[in-house]
Amino acid sequence: MLRSPALNFACGAALAAFALAALSPGLLNDGDTYWHIRAGEWMLAHRAVLRADVFSATAAGAPWHTQEWLAEILMALGWRGGWAGIHLLFAAAAALTTGMTAWFVRRRVDFVPALVAVVLGLSCVTGSLLARPHMLALPLLAIWTAGLAGARENHQAPRLWLIAVMPLWANLHGSFAFGLALAAALGIEAVIEDRKAALGWAIFLLGATLSSLATPFGFSGLLFPFKLSAMQGLGHIGEWQASDFRQVSPFAIALLTTLFVMGRGRLKVPALRLLILLGLVWLALRHGRHQMLLGVAAPILLATSLAKTWPAKSEDGKPLLFLLAAGFAALIPLRLALPVVRSDDPVSPVAALAHVPRLVRETPVLNDYSFGGYLIWNGVKPFIDSRADLYGDSFLQNYAAVTAPDKDALAATLALYHVHWTIFAKDAPVVKLLDARPGWHRFYADKLAVVHVHD
Repeated sequence: MLRSPALNFACGAALAAFALAALSPGLLNDGDTYWHIRAGEWMLAHRAVLRADVFSATAAGAPWHTQEWLAEILMALGWRGGWAGIHLLFAAAAALTTGMTAWFVRRRVDFVPALVAVVLGLSCVTGSLLARPHMLALPLLAIWTAGLAGARENHQAPRLWLIAVMPLWANLHGSFAFGLALAAALGIEAVIEDRKAALGWAIFLLGATLSSLATPFGFSGLLFPFKLSAMQGLGHIGEWQASDFRQVSPFAIALLTTLFVMGRGRLKVPALRLLILLGLVWLALRHGRHQMLLGVAAPILLATSLAKTWPAKSEDGKPLLFLLAAGFAALIPLRLALPVVRSDDPVSPVAALAHVPRLVRETPVLNDYSFGGYLIWNGVKPFIDSRADLYGDSFLQNYAAVTAPDKDALAATLALYHVHWTIFAKDAPVVKLLDARPGWHRFYADKLAVVHVHD
């Protein structure tokens, strides 16, 4: 049914997403990329899954739940092609996610509304378009949601082959828990509409849950995403904070557009499906990082309702696979040919660290949260990095107090951890406190970072 138009639409959307991720410098704007690659390299070298911290100074040897171990190995393999290799790895993930979402929607919905739905939805992912494991899991989210939504359309339980997605997902990223929750929600929707559906959905959910245990961590791996979300210290971390509407964002535009269309009565969504979508919106509002989950799942879950108002027309079209393949073939060598030079950026204090002598680097440091990944990348053991679960609530709360800044918390922390030098973003509030602290002096400063050293 409508194979050529839907396929052309999906491939064109995938090509656009591939180009965006492959050529966007912003893909590398997250310090987590650094330590994820180093973790993957460690696992490849030791042929084992990391289970304890080997990178930090303050949590050395502590148990570390490497939920994303498989993604980190893929990133380490991608790194063998340099930063261009990382770009291509994540461009492939972006293309698969976009292509799957676009194909599902376009098969059911006319071109223009399908385009609007896909663009608005996937624009919510742009804020998370970063070289981190969640991007490698998004294609599985698209496949999973499409499989569930297709089953609901046909008034059937999901096909059992879909269960095979779950163990792969569970070893890539903790968002697999969202997949299980979404399946449970759609299962409840199915049972409310038809009680006879209960057995088929129950078997599927049981199989999916059991298969998610196929990780190096077993049952604790299933519980880990929920324990992480319950940490109070996450409130100090940007991506775990509520969505910010002080500036215009793709999420705000998508939300307002959807409300406008539904308010005019053109789009009618069944009450149960609307309740599920509202749950996804609530997640996105509560934590900015969950906008990407809404962005991928919502167009797929709305496709049936969109099709009732704007159904796909019976049209013929020739597959344009040759032209689209040529586009991919041109982008790959272009990406490999363009040099990627890492210089000072908000997560990479290149110049500042280069000015710190090797002997000083080997002493305890108090660092900016965003610089932790770059320190690990360069063999420096940081005070803190973005592995919130490793450090725990108490440590995160103390660090928040230190950087608030709290004079007493800073003094106690410097003494307790025998800190010899610090490196913070130039505008960090704690910098002024360090400037005024007896026995400390500015060793180096530039437009990005400031280094202090104890006399």
